[in-house]
Amino acid sequence: MTPLSQLKIRLAEIVDLHHASAIIGWDQQTYMPTGGGAARAEQSATLQKMTHERFTSEETGRLLDAAAFETAGLDPDSDETRLVTVTRRDYEKARKVPSELVAEIARATGQAIEVWTQARAQSDWAPFSPYLARIVDLQRQLADALGYADRPYDALLDQYEPEMKTAEVKAVFDAIKPDVIALVKAISTKAPPDGDAVLHREYDEQKQWNFGVDVIKRYGFDFDRGRQDRSVHPFTTSFSINDVRLTTRVDRNFLSPALFGTLHECGHGLYEQGFSQSLERTTLADGASLGMHESQSRLWENLVGRSKPFWKFFFPKLQAVFPDQLADQTLDSFYRAANTVSPSFIRVEADEVTYGLHIMLRFEMENELIEGQLKAADVPEAWNAKMQEFLGITPPTAAQGALQDVHWSSGLIGYFPTYQLGNLISLQLWDKINAAIPNLADQIEHGEFGALLQWLRVNLHQHGRKFTSPELLQRITGGGLNPAPYLKYLNTKFGEIYGL
Repeated sequence: MTPLSQLKIRLAEIVDLHHASAIIGWDQQTYMPTGGGAARAEQSATLQKMTHERFTSEETGRLLDAAAFETAGLDPDSDETRLVTVTRRDYEKARKVPSELVAEIARATGQAIEVWTQARAQSDWAPFSPYLARIVDLQRQLADALGYADRPYDALLDQYEPEMKTAEVKAVFDAIKPDVIALVKAISTKAPPDGDAVLHREYDEQKQWNFGVDVIKRYGFDFDRGRQDRSVHPFTTSFSINDVRLTTRVDRNFLSPALFGTLHECGHGLYEQGFSQSLERTTLADGASLGMHESQSRLWENLVGRSKPFWKFFFPKLQAVFPDQLADQTLDSFYRAANTVSPSFIRVEADEVTYGLHIMLRFEMENELIEGQLKAADVPEAWNAKMQEFLGITPPTAAQGALQDVHWSSGLIGYFPTYQLGNLISLQLWDKINAAIPNLADQIEHGEFGALLQWLRVNLHQHGRKFTSPELLQRITGGGLNPAPYLKYLNTKFGEIYGL
């Protein structure tokens, strides 16, 4: 066999190990009994150590060198050339990290997820605090191993948003923060009290679930190649292009978490199901970056799912499912309720305007944790102070504050900024999509999403990780990251809703 063929076989086995680790992680957050946490942490550590050692071996490096020589004359955008290029980048980074550190991070996070779940349920920060302290210490070790020129957070951010630096994120956030805060203040003078009260009525949980499933089936999520389950915190994972798992959570007294959480995770799932089948069992079968991934979840959740055309089609259907709860509602009143702007405690339930402020808060706190300016034990107090500064509210409980997100217990420090980067990217894509499909709003109004999904499949999804996020943005939009479409969208949409 050629070196490239040998490399593909080796990488396929490494991808299989990675997916096996993902399976036990998914099970831990969905069906695993609580007593299995300690054993699962060890299983995860073993699998991730094995995967890392096999990937970073001298043999993988030898095959990469030989495959690079073999593909030297091919199209630089071909699957083969990009496979070697992208894998080489991953390989050189991974070689810097000791296998023992990989295993210890997996072990620590496996334990922490179980403790976080219980601490969140009891709204008690104290049990989780030492686990976060351990995770932060391990993430500092990881940053040191990977190396950085400026700030340790650069190394962690690069895992999720390759080629992006902390200073760049800060510059973007600093540029949009004043405009967002000003918009929130302007809306506050116009917003009626309890504008979203209709969403907080009692809604049967199974009916909520069924309605969300019906929507994402129409979006194009393929349930022959995926499924949806419940978890404490919604997430999406995949074990193959043809096995994509969504999760959501349901609140009997709040319609938004299940509905918009399902639409959000479906956006991730559509991306994962849209990778070219030629990329299956390769290192290219993943998103270009977490920011690009989040652009898909935010696009389907917000730009589609919170739009007036969407509700023109789906509101009568929702009203038929919940006739008593929605008897006093019109399309316009429900649309305004679904787009109510009001500072709130829970990030995943936040409106489009205030959502970005939640992300900026977490970005600042993560840097303070990694740089030693903030201790794990002091996080709740610091969190509440920043919530007051950013949103003018103070969480009454730890569960509504610093314990609400699963990310830190999973060791995902450096991930949060990608949510807001995804917001920005989604609007840059949206402008191009509407130019390419001029009657898109009319299609959505009739419950037709095929043209939208096909555009995304052709221009974005199929490529997987073949191109970096900046490369994809350049190919699709002709430029780099640009917050202008995002700010224009927010001011236009909510200016109309609130008569600003």
